Amino acid sequence: CSSGTANGDHDSCVCSVKHQRFESGYNLLGKKIRNMHVKIGRNDPCWCGSMKKYKNCHQSFDEKIEELRSQGHIVPDHSLIKTPEQIAGIKESAKINIAVLDEVASKIKEGMTTEEIDKIVYDTTTKMGGIPAPLNYEGFPKSVCTSINEEVCHGIPSPKVVLKDGDIINVDVSTIYKGYYSDSSRMFCIGNVSDEKRKLVQVVKECVELGLEQVKPWGFLGDMSQAVYDHAVANGYQVVRNIGGHGVGLEFHEDPWVGYIYKKGTQMVMAPGMMFTIEPMVNMGQADIFVDEENDWTVYTADGQPSAQWEVMVLVTEDGYEIISY
Repeated sequence: CSSGTANGDHDSCVCSVKHQRFESGYNLLGKKIRNMHVKIGRNDPCWCGSMKKYKNCHQSFDEKIEELRSQGHIVPDHSLIKTPEQIAGIKESAKINIAVLDEVASKIKEGMTTEEIDKIVYDTTTKMGGIPAPLNYEGFPKSVCTSINEEVCHGIPSPKVVLKDGDIINVDVSTIYKGYYSDSSRMFCIGNVSDEKRKLVQVVKECVELGLEQVKPWGFLGDMSQAVYDHAVANGYQVVRNIGGHGVGLEFHEDPWVGYIYKKGTQMVMAPGMMFTIEPMVNMGQADIFVDEENDWTVYTADGQPSAQWEVMVLVTEDGYEIISY
């Protein structure tokens, strides 16, 4: 596929239906059904399920949304706004997700195979009552994605892949618990990693942190995006254009698409109750990537240079944000 800029704003496309669904996860059928809102009276119960009167709950919220829509902005529909009950359930899922990554962090080492990492993820998740979300998702054969060095994402664990001194690896964990989804990833440096690789890993973590600072109610996803993009480029790196983050919580992948190449003041409005991932994939070399032709999953940098990614799952709140999984 090709990507470019339009009207001064960055634009991108997704090369593969599989990778579009895995990363951005648009559920058009679900969106269509849940967009069919019925007009609510001021004294009727609010659509969010709080049992409060609409005028005392989301009426001002909806009026703000309609005001922004009338100004030409992209706004979320009700299906993207998580209720307190849903948020509580998602947080329980995230507790498992965080614990799984903590367990990986305590055991990962040189000489370990990525198959062993997969076993840690599966065993820890199921022991805590969860289900590894990647397992059998769209045919993905394992419980976790393990992406090493020039692998950008969707690396498949294998008993043949052994962690070596100097490797950097992203471990991407996603959990289902009582129907609720959580998703986050971390980078790990194995042994004596070069200064160049360590800097890449650190800068991408900083990108996520700077992106988080821009997550504010009634701001724009582009505000977060530009913070991520500018910091990566300032350090001599390139941001992957055609794979990005996504909404999450009630499904593995929901709207909105979350890219990291967009301008401040563009993309969807970040309304309180929205939940999504910030997970930029940043390459030491060029932004170009390709998908493994044999397994049709693993994404590599086209120039063979290393790539790094951190992922957090964030909730937009009334006064800022809350990290749900990390």
